[in-house]
Amino acid sequence: MHWTDRRERYREVIGGNECIHPGSVFDAISARIAEEIGFEVGMFAGSIGSFSVLGAPDLIVLTLTEFAAQAYRINRAGKLPLMVDADHGYGNALNVMRTIQELETAGVAGIMIEDTVLPRTFREKSPMLISLEEGIGKMRAALAAREDKSLTIIGRTSAAQIADWKEAVKRAKAYEKEGVDAMFFAGGITRELLEALKAEVKIPIMLGGGVAGMDKAYLGSMGVRIALQGHQPFSAAVQAVYDTLKALRDGTKPSDLKGIASAERMEKVTRAGDYKTWTEKFLT
Repeated sequence: MHWTDRRERYREVIGGNECIHPGSVFDAISARIAEEIGFEVGMFAGSIGSFSVLGAPDLIVLTLTEFAAQAYRINRAGKLPLMVDADHGYGNALNVMRTIQELETAGVAGIMIEDTVLPRTFREKSPMLISLEEGIGKMRAALAAREDKSLTIIGRTSAAQIADWKEAVKRAKAYEKEGVDAMFFAGGITRELLEALKAEVKIPIMLGGGVAGMDKAYLGSMGVRIALQGHQPFSAAVQAVYDTLKALRDGTKPSDLKGIASAERMEKVTRAGDYKTWTEKFLT
C-alpha cells in the first residue's frame, strides 16, 4: 500500500492555522468510523495499544512488534492519517531507529518519541526525564531512520509536568534545532507555557490534555495544531461490551438489547458492499 498521500494530508493539517482534535482510534472499525464522521486525523496512543492488544495497564509491557502490528491493522482499514504515541521508542536511540522503521512500514503518518524514563525504574517514586543529551540523541536517531520524508517526526516531552515550563521550552527548542517536525507536550499545560512556546518555538505544537478553559480558537492562535481530548472511545466500547454481556447473562432477550448497531451500520463499517461486489466479480 502507498502511505505518502495520508502523510502529506497530515502535514497539511499541522501546517495550517487552526487547531483540531484528532479521533482516538484503536482498531480497524474505530478508524473507519472516525474517518466516516469526518475526523482529519486519527490518534493511536500507547496506553490504548496496551489496553486493546494485551488488556493490560499502560506500564510499557506492550512490545514494539505488537504496537506496530495494531497500527498497521488500523491503517490498512482506510485512509485516515494516523499519528501514534511510540512512548520512549522502546529503548535507547538504536531502538528508536527500529521503532521508526517499523511504524513507517506500518503506514503511520506521525510518530511521537518522548523523553521520559520508561519503563518505570526500580524504586522510582515519580516519573523522571532522561537527560537532555539523551533526548537529543533519540531525536537525531528518529530523523536518521526515516526514509519517507513526508513522515512527521514529533518530539514529545512531559517536562512541564515533571520539572517546569521553562525546562519544557528548553527541550522543545533543542529538539526543534535537531530537526523534529513538531513538538508534543503531555501535561503541565498553562497559558504561560503556551505564550513562551509561541514566542520561541516555530514548529507546530501539539498538546496532550490539560487545556480546560482554552478553546480551539485560542489554542490555534498560540500555534497549537493538534490537541488531544482523551481516549474515551475505547472506554465507551468497554462499557458497551460489559453492559451487553451482562444484560444477556442476566436474561435479557437479544431482541430487547439497547445500543446495538443496526445491520445497515454494520454493513457500512465492515464494507460489506465492497465485498459483495468483489465476490460477484471474482467468484462468479
